[in-house]
Amino acid sequence: MPNPSELALNRRDLMVVAGACAALPAMGASAHAQPAPVGAPVLHDVSFEVNGRRHALSIDTRTTLLDALREHLHLTGTKKGCDHGQCGACTVIVDGQRINSCLTLAVMHQNASVTTIEGLGTADKLHPMQAAFVRHDGFQCGYCTPGQICSGVAMFDEIRAGIPSHVTADLTAAVVASETEIRERMSGNICRCGAYSNIVEAMVEIGGRQG
Repeated sequence: MPNPSELALNRRDLMVVAGACAALPAMGASAHAQPAPVGAPVLHDVSFEVNGRRHALSIDTRTTLLDALREHLHLTGTKKGCDHGQCGACTVIVDGQRINSCLTLAVMHQNASVTTIEGLGTADKLHPMQAAFVRHDGFQCGYCTPGQICSGVAMFDEIRAGIPSHVTADLTAAVVASETEIRERMSGNICRCGAYSNIVEAMVEIGGRQG
């Protein structure tokens, strides 16, 4: 029978064994965390109108509308911000409605009419919303500005159509483009520079003209 003293582990041996045991779960977890092989892309033909011009693309079915605009049509005015539909930098107007282009697939918009910031105005002839942003300094770094402007243009179409928001007090009366209405309707567009007061001032001016 072995001597009990021969079975005793010294401190160094104990630390080695404990470290090896602790590493085993991590090794197993890392083995399972390896990404699955990606197969060949499935291409699909899609055709839509962007800023009044017809485009036909053959693209991966997983391509978002945002990436189709930026990477395939090279319309880089539309920005990729959070890529999760939370910041609104990628807002474009599709068939008259504002959407987060990072959350929708390009192949879902066959024959749609898409308007990006490039389609609203030019440097020589600004859209009224763009001009108001300039007058009121409604941008700082400018990254969120294309989404803000596209969203604002579509917002006033909603107001003219009488579509209420969560803060509309009277559902039987015409919707007024008040500061409260504008802040509520634009809440999905984030400005990390904090230029909200100037943005609202620009939109209140446009609302006053159209009211």
